[in-house]
Amino acid sequence: MLSDPQLHYLDNAATTQVDPAVTEAIHDALVELWANPSSLYDPAVAAQDGIDTARGRIAKTLHCRKDEVYFTACGSESNNMSVWGAAKARRHWGNKIVVTGFEHPSVQLPIRALREEGFAVVEVMPEADGHIDTQKFLREIDKNTVLAACMAVNNETGAVQDIAALGAGIKARNARTHFHVDAVQAWLRMPIDLQKWKEVDTLSVSGHKVHAPKGVGALFVRDSQRQTLRPPYRGGHQERGMRPGTENTPYIVGMGVAAAKGLQSLRTRTAQIQALNTLLRHGLSEFPDIQINSPADALPEVLNFSTLCINSQTFINYLNTRAVFVSGGSACDKGEPSHTLQAMGCDDLTIRTALRVSFCADNTPEDVQALLDGLRDGLRELQHI
Repeated sequence: MLSDPQLHYLDNAATTQVDPAVTEAIHDALVELWANPSSLYDPAVAAQDGIDTARGRIAKTLHCRKDEVYFTACGSESNNMSVWGAAKARRHWGNKIVVTGFEHPSVQLPIRALREEGFAVVEVMPEADGHIDTQKFLREIDKNTVLAACMAVNNETGAVQDIAALGAGIKARNARTHFHVDAVQAWLRMPIDLQKWKEVDTLSVSGHKVHAPKGVGALFVRDSQRQTLRPPYRGGHQERGMRPGTENTPYIVGMGVAAAKGLQSLRTRTAQIQALNTLLRHGLSEFPDIQINSPADALPEVLNFSTLCINSQTFINYLNTRAVFVSGGSACDKGEPSHTLQAMGCDDLTIRTALRVSFCADNTPEDVQALLDGLRDGLRELQHI
């Protein structure tokens, strides 16, 4: 999608470029669906119809009911709504929260804030390979557990967690425990079927990770949980009272187009990106000192590795001069040391020298080669500065 073939964008876990078809749909919605969708006249009904179409497209990707999808501003807002809404609504009968130790900040930080309000929080750390030990997590669920949270795919390593097994185990131990899943990095990168993940109560997705614009996301709330999730906002009836405020109709429409395109191309996309991941892993194996931090069965979109000699930011800056764009971890951590690698028990050198590559379907073998060339030259030049 980059118009300049000399640019090699490999940070798609941070954000993706907006698809031209999405841009066109947003433009048309800005022009044609300008009315407030809460009004009652014909132009408003057209705007509401546009939102409903998008809602249905997103529901189709998740295998859920259309009325179980609520639009938000982003994945972070969806996560906050679930964490705060579920925990506070259940406080009258329990106060324990069980969460993994490497959640995105939009899950991790609200839960830590709840700890300051008196909730008992247990953080289950991942194993050295980046996976959560399902039985270790489940042993923490008891009669007082109001909320359990686990991301489907880790945003820094691509490690895929066993959501089905976690959900079944959580509900077997306490049917009242709310199970929230951050699926921002999983959505349209792997199949999500909420009819099979029937124990998942809420699940968050984001537009800008799938070639829609920043500023729009969605939250799945299972119908059976609708009355047991306390909305954190007040102010209007929009999104059936879950999230007040006039809907961002153009971006919602754009997200719906991105969802439809992403679902249609999921199988071919997966094969293409797996090939790129394999190519990169093979190339990295020729560097004797580079250590791969992502597990072998990680989602192929994400590959985390450490040079074990050059500080992450130094190498990111060097690659930037060669128009190769990668990151050191989560964009939301703003350059802070990776809490994911820390949770996995990695040593300081591994953490300080880590780089994250993340693919999308627009990437090519030429992008991988540009990165490998940059690594080879950078390892030679930077160690002699």
